[in-house]
Amino acid sequence: MSKIDIPSQFDVLVVGAGAAGLYTALCLPESLRVGLITKETVALSASDWAQGGIAAAIAPNDSPSLHIEDTIKAGAGLCDVAAVKFLAEQAPSCIKSLVNLGVAFDRHGPALALTLEAAHSRNRVLHAADTTGREVTTTLTAQVLRRENIQVIQQALALSLWLEPETGHCQGISLFYQGTIKWIRAGAIVLATGGGGQVFAQTTNPAVSTGDGVAIAWRVGAILRDLEFVQFHPTALTKPGADRFLISEAVRGEGAHLVDNEGRRFAFDYHPAGELAPRDVVSRAIFSHLQRTALDPATAHVWLDMRPIPEDQIRQRFPNIVKVCQRWGIDVFHEPIPVAPAAHYWMGGIATDLQNQTNIPGLYAVGETASTGVHGANRLASNSLLECIVFGAQLANIKLADVELDSQAPPLPTKEFHLDERDWQNQQAQLAILREKLPRLVWQSAGICREQSALSAAIATVESWQQDFAALPLSQFLLSIYPNEPVSFHFSDIDQQLRLWAETGNLLDIAYLILKSAAFRTESRGGHYRLDYPSPNSDWQVHTLVQKHQWSQSPIISP
Repeated sequence: MSKIDIPSQFDVLVVGAGAAGLYTALCLPESLRVGLITKETVALSASDWAQGGIAAAIAPNDSPSLHIEDTIKAGAGLCDVAAVKFLAEQAPSCIKSLVNLGVAFDRHGPALALTLEAAHSRNRVLHAADTTGREVTTTLTAQVLRRENIQVIQQALALSLWLEPETGHCQGISLFYQGTIKWIRAGAIVLATGGGGQVFAQTTNPAVSTGDGVAIAWRVGAILRDLEFVQFHPTALTKPGADRFLISEAVRGEGAHLVDNEGRRFAFDYHPAGELAPRDVVSRAIFSHLQRTALDPATAHVWLDMRPIPEDQIRQRFPNIVKVCQRWGIDVFHEPIPVAPAAHYWMGGIATDLQNQTNIPGLYAVGETASTGVHGANRLASNSLLECIVFGAQLANIKLADVELDSQAPPLPTKEFHLDERDWQNQQAQLAILREKLPRLVWQSAGICREQSALSAAIATVESWQQDFAALPLSQFLLSIYPNEPVSFHFSDIDQQLRLWAETGNLLDIAYLILKSAAFRTESRGGHYRLDYPSPNSDWQVHTLVQKHQWSQSPIISP
């Protein structure tokens, strides 16, 4: 990639280029100079993989109040009603603005086509075949690239937030970019880095989803909320060698059946709605069924049979699922698909208000990185793309602090990182081992079913791994750098290795936060299920808050 000089100051920096980051960048006033930072190239994010669609009450027989009701019911007592109301009421106008930007949703004649997904009481999910996320992000990316006030900074890795020491105001970010570390100032930083699914061995999230935004915000004292709530999607394609490709809930909505090896629809043993029960119920049904019937439950699967759906309907609604299954040798018209649960969506995140503001002045968060209060303990299907759009739109009203360039400070001498070849290789091997072991540990101890002894053991292991990580020469070097201090590295593959270092550090912190939060909440609710506390407890109808190493409860905000 050619060297591109990036300015040392922007009005706003947006970190992440999924639906939340792209839409935020488009909604920020065009008078502002916006930097959009992405770890990969634009168009590689979890939004890109969102198949189901985007929910909005636009049908004549639907209303925002019904959408609110369904969202609150799915959220298992932890939704903040004002946030849900805001989401549902803004949804129709946000859909209109997406259509105006050129998003080509499916239609029935002139009307937008709407489908039903689990736990919705009306058909209200707009879609573009089964690649809605891709349609949305592709359209938004094209718009972003046309905007003269937005500079896209690709293959750049956010390392840390830069707080003003006197005021605690977030004034910038440090980036690893093209072989060096850059400090960039901004009047506001918006984190839109998506989820942290890579902390689990089985996940539908892309490789970039390493919880970066939540981890870097936590390290500077941001308040995080409800981190124990992870949604496990019940039906990810489970075939050796294949990515955990998500088989959309809409497939079950259109009539597909879940069956075991005997061909029996076992989901009805666990819930009267069978395969259309809420996601967490279906995930646990599959998990429990495999625990009982499989030799190795960790790698076993059940079957999703699409044959009850008419063939032409499958071709029209799910062309991508047909294509991906074909690629892995599965003919959905004549045989069922092997599926098992996988970590899919993180309800928790950085606590924000309706304007996306965190507790740190100048720091905002949007999308899966944020905890707005709309999802509660379990997200309603197709509310995630909607949340990105509705909350991204609010940044049109951003109030910026003045960021003064500190031109008085004398330039610092360059700090150099040296390590002999053998030590360097040894360090990389340690990182690779951590990166492989961590997701397995978290999957076993904080996956679909959790209990105290496994959580405690995993926390102790992760804490010792965090210490090993902090002792690495590269960690010691990077943690000793001052803001604006020039740095040089003397290794050929520093880009790849620094990314491995940063992501591993973020995943260790995310693992610690999820494990501790799961141990803290001694009940089961929504996406958090404890074998040793299998029922909800009214004393726990509260949010879990985390700041630094302090865990506490906070009340649900009622209207």
